[in-house]
This record gives sequence, C-alpha cells and structure tokens, in this order.
Amino acid sequence: MDSKAEARDKSNLVLPLAIIAALVPIVGGVIWYMERHPAQPPEAAPLTGEAKAYVRNLKLANVEMKATASYVGSTIVEVLGQITNNGDRALQRVELTCVFYDVNGLVVYRERVPIVKSALRPGETRSFRLPFENIPQSWNQVLPSLVIANIAFS
Repeated sequence: MDSKAEARDKSNLVLPLAIIAALVPIVGGVIWYMERHPAQPPEAAPLTGEAKAYVRNLKLANVEMKATASYVGSTIVEVLGQITNNGDRALQRVELTCVFYDVNGLVVYRERVPIVKSALRPGETRSFRLPFENIPQSWNQVLPSLVIANIAFS
C-alpha cells in the first residue's frame, strides 16, 4: 500500500473517532442528570375542603420500612403500615404522597400512591404495603414523609 492510500485511510477514521469522542461526554452527562433529577409526574389536585376537614379522622399507625431483593436483583423498598378511619363516613379511596429526601433534606423522589382502594368503613383499620423500585441512590435511607393527598368518600 502506498503512503497516499495509508494517509487517506487514516483521514477517513479521524471524523468518526472525533464524533464518538464528542458524544461520549454528552451521553454521560445526560445519564448523570437523569439519575439525579428523575422526571416527576405533575402534582395532582389538592385536597378538597371537605377532605381537609376529614383528614383529622384518619390515623396512620405501625408505619415501618423494609427493603427486599427483587427477582431481577434490584432492591425494592416497602413502606408498611395501617390506616384507621376514626370518622363517621365510609371512604372509597385514600391516597398518600410519599416524599423521599437526600442527606441535605432536598426532595429526590415523590410519588402519589393509593392506600385504600375499596370501601373503608367508619372504625375500620386496614393494612397497606407500598413498594418503591425507582428511588434514586442519593436517597437518605430514612422513612419518607407520608402526606394524605386525596380522599374520596363512598
């Protein structure tokens, strides 16, 4: 092979290698950003006045957290507990907003989840289990804040 052909072959490699070298840090930066800033669903409507007044009748108890390994090798964090309806109305649905923080107290993950999906009568206590698989690694490993986000009456 002559020197002109070798120079041409080398110059044909320069452009693709330069493009790859430029894309690697960009792709790495996007992945880094997405891991630290997960997409959050839009915030749902706030509690109605009627629901706000009724919240004092709901009691969360025996709330604890545990981690288990999933069948694919990831960790599932579960929040377990009980809810009691101490009011005089039956409830069709109750949702919580679970807020996870990092060591600096900044929100790293927020999810709204149902804990009551069928009629909860006055005086009734029901257990709940909330599995979470997508909590960022920057989470502080502490029980999340649990806030009643929605109440639907029967």
